Amino acid sequence: MRLRAHNGFWQLTGLPRVFPISVYLVDDDGLTLIDTGLPAMAPGVLAAARRLGRPIRRIVLTHAHRDHAGALDRLAAALPRAEVACSAREAAVLGGDLAIRPGERANATGRLPGRFAPATTRPTRLVGDGDQLGPLTVVATPGHTPGHLSYFHQPSGALFAGDALQTRGGLAVAGDRRPLFPFVAAATWDRAVAVASARKIAGLPIRHLATAHGEVLTDPAARLRAAIARAASQTAADV
Repeated sequence: MRLRAHNGFWQLTGLPRVFPISVYLVDDDGLTLIDTGLPAMAPGVLAAARRLGRPIRRIVLTHAHRDHAGALDRLAAALPRAEVACSAREAAVLGGDLAIRPGERANATGRLPGRFAPATTRPTRLVGDGDQLGPLTVVATPGHTPGHLSYFHQPSGALFAGDALQTRGGLAVAGDRRPLFPFVAAATWDRAVAVASARKIAGLPIRHLATAHGEVLTDPAARLRAAIARAASQTAADV
C-alpha cells in the first residue's frame, strides 16, 4: 500500500495500478481513519498508523460498499477502543438491509446497487449533517448511496468525498460514467440526488478534494463546477 502525505492528512492507497482505493488518516487527538478499504487492506492501515506513531482513535465511514467498509470488522477487532461512526442509513446496510425504503427512488431490483460489506461490527455513534467528529465536520451527501456522508476538515480545507465524487478517469460526480473507471457510476443509486450533493460540496471552501478513487486535487473549484454541469446535463437528458 502507498502512503502519501498531504497538507494536514495522509492518503493510503491500495491496488494503486489496478483498482485504486484510498482511505485517509487525519490527526487530532490521535488518528481518525476515513473508510477502511477492502479486508486485505487492514494490515496496511495498521502498519501506516504505526509508521506515523499515532493511535487510530476513530473510524468513520462514508458508506457501506465493500471497498469502503470491507475491512471494518478486522480493524475494529484490532482497535477495540476506537469509535466507529457512520450514518443511520448506512448502519442498516452494514447490518444486511439492502432494501430500498419508502421515499427512496426505486430501481428494477428493489435493492441498492453495488457490492456491500455486511459487518458484525456495529457503529458506536450515528452521525448526520453538521455533526462533529474530532476535527471533521459531517456533510450529508446522498446519491451514490442513500446514507452517504462526506467529511470536511476545516484546518486543511480538505473534503473527503468517498464516492460522492471520483477523480480516477477524470473528475466526475457519482453516476457520471467515465470509460476509464466506470465502477462508481455502476454502483450509484440516484444520479439526480448525487448532483444535488455535489452542488452542496461545491459551496464549501475546499482547498483539497480527496476521493476514494483517484488522486487528491488541489484548488478543485473550477473543475468541480464543470463536472457538476456535465452530470446535470446528463441527468436532465434522462428525464
